[in-house]
Amino acid sequence: MSNSLIWIIMIAVMLLSFIIQQVLQSKFTKYSKVPAAYTGAEIAELMLRQNGISDVKVISTQGRLTDHFNPQDKTINLSEGVYGSRSVAAIAVAAHETGHAIQHAKGYAPLRLRSALVPFVSFASNIVQWVLLAGVLLVSAFPALLWFGIFLFAATTFFSFVTLPVEVDASKRAVEWLEGQGITDSETRPMVEDALHWAAYTYVIAAIGSLATLLYYIGIARNR
Repeated sequence: MSNSLIWIIMIAVMLLSFIIQQVLQSKFTKYSKVPAAYTGAEIAELMLRQNGISDVKVISTQGRLTDHFNPQDKTINLSEGVYGSRSVAAIAVAAHETGHAIQHAKGYAPLRLRSALVPFVSFASNIVQWVLLAGVLLVSAFPALLWFGIFLFAATTFFSFVTLPVEVDASKRAVEWLEGQGITDSETRPMVEDALHWAAYTYVIAAIGSLATLLYYIGIARNR
């Protein structure tokens, strides 16, 4: 693959990433106005209980769309707009994050792999840009340095792709549980699916962008 084609892909990815983020924000705002019978916190707590999970806490965190499950301290962190909100957007996000807690409790293989990679990927992410920069500048004298940077970046790219099935499965669990409990119906289920699909697109485009960047650096190393 030529460097010019890779640059085109990278620019397209950046544009798509911006568009997806804007659409996601719009979807969240739209579905935040559609009422639901439960708050995000209530959905998370109910979903945990019905799956026999008693060692995970549901807490509120600052920010917008900062929701996440932390397997280290076993907490479901819901943003202020989700934790106490009775809306379709809130229950979708809360159920999705609780889906991650269920994955953790049941030993879902892709999540276990992702968790195992976290320490190394965190280390790699902190130094990879500096190693790559030094590797490009010194490629003629020390080509091994660039290849080491490529190895570190490849680890982060692999991590991005491992994340995809984890996110898709959490959304699937959320949609099926909400419908199974009668919390969503024929009108609100498509809204939940729509919101979660757009959230998933952010991970897809990030993985593609990471792969394109990896190929770009490989091209530099091979054509030194």
